[in-house]
Amino acid sequence: MLDFLAAQWQTFADSFYRNFIEDNRWTYLTSGLLNTLLITLGALVVGVALGFALAMIRTTHDRTGRLKVLNWIAKLYLTVVRGTPVVVQLILIYFGIFAAVNINATLVAVIAFGLNSAAYVAEIFRSGIMSIDPGQMEAGRSLGLNYTQTTWKIIMPQAIKNVLPALGNEMITLLKETSVAGYVGIRDLTKGGDLIRSRTFAPFMPMLAVAAIYLVLVLVLQYGVGKLERRLRQSDRD
Repeated sequence: MLDFLAAQWQTFADSFYRNFIEDNRWTYLTSGLLNTLLITLGALVVGVALGFALAMIRTTHDRTGRLKVLNWIAKLYLTVVRGTPVVVQLILIYFGIFAAVNINATLVAVIAFGLNSAAYVAEIFRSGIMSIDPGQMEAGRSLGLNYTQTTWKIIMPQAIKNVLPALGNEMITLLKETSVAGYVGIRDLTKGGDLIRSRTFAPFMPMLAVAAIYLVLVLVLQYGVGKLERRLRQSDRD
């Protein structure tokens, strides 16, 4: 039994050395992780900014009937983006829109994933804003605040608390969606593991390492969002 365990351990150690230590192949994962985080953070900024703008257009139209043209454009954008796969959007933007432009592939990925995420963030924000009792708007107006002031000072603080869990889920989804960035030649975390696999012909260990890293990142994000939620609930009770 001991000989069997020793042989299995030696096999594991040899495989680990061949996949990660030999030729410094672990750097494929570290450099890929850095690109994954850069794309995720950049796309998150783009997605939240654009998504919030789209949400404000949609909610303003729903509550006041104004911005009809902008609302139609926003609805068309949401329909197209949410109705097509993100990998198709990435390929179209990289090989289509930016084909004749000398632009960094990582920046293109930030734009592509940001535009995709914005469609989902917009609906998250819109649902949060629309969930607030209309009486809150009326109360703000009765205090002498205009529509914009009431939205920012009364509606939005409550809406953000309501949508925080959904925004956290979207952040996690965005992180995992960036795993298709390798389709346009970006060496992200998944691509880094695939490069190791192509050199060692051992798919299990490098991709298991990739999965473990993604899992740790997701757990960290879940912990951060959960802690923020608890802090916001505590502030409501204080």
